[in-house]
Amino acid sequence: MYQKPALSFAQVQASMEAMIERAKHLPIPVAIAIVDDAGNLKAYVAMDNVRLFARRHAVRKAYTAAIVGMDSGTHAEQLKKTGRSLSDLGGDPNLTIGAGGMVVRSKDGAILGGVGVGGLPPTGDFKDDDLAQIGVNAMNL
Repeated sequence: MYQKPALSFAQVQASMEAMIERAKHLPIPVAIAIVDDAGNLKAYVAMDNVRLFARRHAVRKAYTAAIVGMDSGTHAEQLKKTGRSLSDLGGDPNLTIGAGGMVVRSKDGAILGGVGVGGLPPTGDFKDDDLAQIGVNAMNL
């Protein structure tokens, strides 16, 4: 029988714990989301006083990474280079062009989901992508 690889509870928990621990030391509050390969929410947390835009975009970034199969920032660059926009992709309102969504893949390359972070400025020493990468690394895939 075929068994599809999936994110386990332990992997999601380890990812969230690693990102939350790092986020405690950031000067700006963030929101963090983890989705499965279909874009369904597995875990979500928002720090106190995080902006509404950042909360919504954390989920959208994770969703975008999982659905398109690449990091959300890379996807945005690809769209820009080809002169396309999100509306060219069928108008899915959950897709975004914001960086900060990282695709999660198994060792054999299967898409398991996405991790998204919202709240940090797109420029600076530490960005949404950096925190999302900590979460992906903590899954030990």
